[in-house]
This record gives sequence, structure tokens and C-alpha cells, in this order.
Amino acid sequence: MSKSKRRSKQQRSGAVVQPAAPSETRSVWPPRRLIVSLCSLAAAAAMVRAGLLEQVVGGVVDGAVRNIITLILGFSALMSAVVWFVRESGHSPTRKGVLAYGLLGVVALGVATLRIERVSGDLVPEFRWAWQKSRDKLLARPTAPSPVVAAAPWQPTPHDFPRFLGPAGDASLPAADSALDPDWKQRPPQELWRRPIGAGWSGFATFGDHAVTLEQRGDDEIVTCLSLATGDPEWQVAVTARHQTVLGGIGPRSTPTIHDGVVYAAGATGWLFSIDGATGNVLWKKDVVADLGIDAATHAMAVAWGRSGSPLILGDVVIVQGGGPRADGPVALVAYDRATGERRFAAGDDQISYISPALLALGGREFLVAVTESQAIGFDPITREEAWRFPWPGHSNSDASCTQPLVIGPNRLFISKGYGVGSAAFDLTPGADGAWSMKEAWRNKAGMKTKFTNVALHDGHLYGLSDGILECLRASDGKRMWKGGRYDQGQLLRVGDLLVVQSEPGDVVLVEATPEAHREVARLAALSDQTWNCPAVVGDKLLVRNAVEAACYRLPLRAAADTPAPTDGATPAPATPPASDPAPAASGDEKPAA
Repeated sequence: MSKSKRRSKQQRSGAVVQPAAPSETRSVWPPRRLIVSLCSLAAAAAMVRAGLLEQVVGGVVDGAVRNIITLILGFSALMSAVVWFVRESGHSPTRKGVLAYGLLGVVALGVATLRIERVSGDLVPEFRWAWQKSRDKLLARPTAPSPVVAAAPWQPTPHDFPRFLGPAGDASLPAADSALDPDWKQRPPQELWRRPIGAGWSGFATFGDHAVTLEQRGDDEIVTCLSLATGDPEWQVAVTARHQTVLGGIGPRSTPTIHDGVVYAAGATGWLFSIDGATGNVLWKKDVVADLGIDAATHAMAVAWGRSGSPLILGDVVIVQGGGPRADGPVALVAYDRATGERRFAAGDDQISYISPALLALGGREFLVAVTESQAIGFDPITREEAWRFPWPGHSNSDASCTQPLVIGPNRLFISKGYGVGSAAFDLTPGADGAWSMKEAWRNKAGMKTKFTNVALHDGHLYGLSDGILECLRASDGKRMWKGGRYDQGQLLRVGDLLVVQSEPGDVVLVEATPEAHREVARLAALSDQTWNCPAVVGDKLLVRNAVEAACYRLPLRAAADTPAPTDGATPAPATPPASDPAPAASGDEKPAA
């Protein structure tokens, strides 16, 4: 039937003839709704980068969270544009296919050829080629040392830095020990030596002319002793162990403790060493995790960033973190005989954090203090009975506690952390029945958000890196005096009236320890890589290191007449550990103290 006859028949039947729908014309330019969406995402990212989101949702938004949110917003913007281009745009199928398959190819190529070696403190990743070895694996493994038959015992000096955060363990050195001259333009620091070093976040401890640290080279976790004067290796003690996570990095992260010429070093996986400093001979070693009956794999998941506590000497025992999980419940602290390595006692019933055990003077007496995963606990150092505790929430595989507690008054303990928690002070109060309790004196959720750094006290004020920015709080009430100077997730040490700030990028900066304002007075390009390690100041020497290199500088000192006199607000002197056994010997099966 012809088209004219069919049309006539349809007209006679009354049927409505619909014209053919024209083909839809799609634009090659983004529609208004997509432009508005992309602009909204860009504005949101700008608000996040400017720190405005923190004012809306609270202090939980730190640098790492800002980076994560920025990444999510950027990914959302990219995918919105790609989905429109592929599904709705007027571009040819060929162009759409090239874009879609090209993006998939780039992603596949990146996954096949790149890996994340580590991340910064604010979760910025560092990429390396997939076939490249980790830098620590490129270093020579330690050779078996020649046995030393006899050597002169190590002799202490007045300027020794024998433990984590200095002689008192409080990140402070009196001006009399190292009166630093801040005029580094006229008298710049002199580099004495520099050498490659294995991975890890351990700092240096010194005793006499010897500097000891921990490092990772391949599958070996190593206790290394260097000459303080030259940086030459004196001895190394290695054990087959390796800790490695993307977020936490590679290698050990605790600083050794040196006492009476003996080095005590705690590794990231649980090894504890007692080493004669003069000879490098191992006196004894202990796998703490195995000794406490803890499954190593489960423990590594619970304490995800590696065991980080430095040993504490208390009389004739050395105290380290315990751990868990275990059949009888977790253990906060465990003590070993300094002479034999036999377990003497255990205390506490909570999972460990990343804070070293400490002996602190509060209320006119001493307490053995452990900040665990979710508690702060004080023990009687003689009886090991629990004297007090208060909650300090956290998880050792996420929002971990890493900052040492600090005595800031006769009865007052300061404590802080990142992850939106901030800082607080607690007063020790004796009860009518002789019991002790901790009562909150003040809290500042927006102040001193120390992620994995520590705080120093000077003249009644606290100084620390709060989410990577230097901050000063008044110790009496937690009021912020100032905040300024971005040094990222670095470290800090007070020397007299100056703050030695080790920035995460590697620079060492001098800042005045004053509540008036942030005043940076000197800067030294000491290292050139990510640095989470604490610096050490030994007289006129500055020891710094990271996961790549170590260096020693000679610092200019003030003349004696220019040295400021100590003030009444200086950091209280810590209690001296008792010279005798704090408690009768206990069997290795002893249950943790209640």
C-alpha cells in the first residue's frame, strides 16, 4: 500500500498522526547544575583548608581529617564531571571511551607501579616505585661484633641525656646545663658529623661520649651505639624483628634508657635488651609479648603503630609496657630484674598506649604512672597497689594516646592528646580513709591537641605543638596565651628560656619560651626528610635524626654573665628513683595488681 493511501485510510478512521520525535541534542558544555555542584564542592574544600569546619563540628578536625575531607571532596568533583561527560554530554562515543578507559588505565598503572611508602603526620602519602626497596633495606646489615674482653666502664657527665625527653623525662633542661645563644646568624651552629641511619622514630640517649638509638635495617631491629664526638659506630646489637605499617612507618620508635652504664632498649615488636654499654655485650634479652603469653599477631593489630614506651629504671628493676590481649586480661606494666632479666611483677589491667611509664611526684609522694589505652593509673611504687585512676579515653589502633603526663603543680597532673580531645589538668585529692582520687581542675578541648608530641613547662606556662602549630597555655587554668608557627607533627624540647622545636620537615627552630607572643628567633636546616624523632641537647651538642640520617651540631652558648637565672616557675624536679628494691621479689606467675 502506498504512503498516500495509508495516510487517507488513517484520516478516515479518525486516528491522530504523531510527528516523529526529533533526536535530543546534547551539549558538549557542562550544564548549570554541574557547574553549581563543582563550585559548591570547591567552596567546601576551601572552607575545610581554611579551618572553618573546625568551628562548626568541633576540635576533632585536625590536619589529617582536613586532608581526608579534601580528598573526598576532590574525588567527588572529579567523578561528577566524569559521569556527566560519559553519560550525558554530547561528545562522541570515541571521546567518551578514550576518557573512561584512559582513567581506568591510569588507575591500573598506578596500582601496578606505585606503592605508599609512608604518610606524614597529616596523612600526606609518600609514593615509591613498586620495585624499589625500602630505604632501610638498602643499608648494610650489621656484622657480628668482635667480642670485647675488657673495656673501661662508661662514666657519666653532668650533661648526659640518658633517657627519653632528657634527664628528668619532662622535655626540659635547665639553662645551667645548656645556655643556648639564639643568635645563629652571627654564630651559626657547626655541623660535627652526619651519617646514614636505618628507619625508625627512636631518639638518642647519651652517656659520656656515647650516643645510643634504635634503627631498622631490613629484617633486623638494631640497638646502635655511636661516638658522640665523631658519629662512628662503636657497637650494634641486632635481633630479627620488623615492624612496618603504612600509617606508622617502619622500625622501632622508643628511645633507649641508659643507667649506670647499662643500655636498656625496648623494640617495636616486644624485644627488651639489657646491654653493657662499654662492651656492647648483651647481658640479657626478653621477648615481653611472649613472656606475658600474648599472641603476637593479635597484639600487633591492637597496638597498631608499634610498641613505643621507653624503659623506666626503678631501683633494681626495669619497667616497661605490658600489653594484651591475653587470657588473664591485658597488663599495663611489667617489671624485670635489672641483673637477671627475670620477671618481678606486673601491674594494671588495661591495654597499653604509646606512653612510657613514669615515676612522678604528686601530693608529697611518688607514684608509678601508666597512661594506658583508656585510663591514667597511679600505683604505689613500693607495694604496686593502685592508688588512683581516671578515664582518658582512646584506642591504640586509632585515636591513640602518645603524650607523656606532666606534673605542673604540687598536686596537679597535666595530660593531653590529639584527635579532638585536647588537654586537661587533674588535682590529686586525699580521702578521709587514706584513699586518693583525681579531680578535674580544668579542661581545654581546643588547646594543646598533641597528636604524638610532648609538652614542656616553663614559668607557669605550657608549650607544645597543637595539631602541628606551636601553642602556649597558662598552666593554672588552661587559658590559651598564643598560638602560632606551623611546624607540623614535630617534636619539642625546652632548654632554659628557649624552645628547641624539631619540625616535621626537618628544620630545627628556636622559639622564645614566653607567654607574651610567638617569637621565632633562629632556624637551622638540620635534616631534609620527614622527622618524628625527638632531638637531644647534650651540653653544646644537638643530636637529631629521622628515618634516613642522623647528625650532630655544635651550638653556640651564651657567656656565663648572659645566662638567665632560674625562676620559681621552672619545671618541678622529678622524684629520684629509690636506690633499693621497691618491693619484694615476685614470681613470674604473679597476677597484675588490682
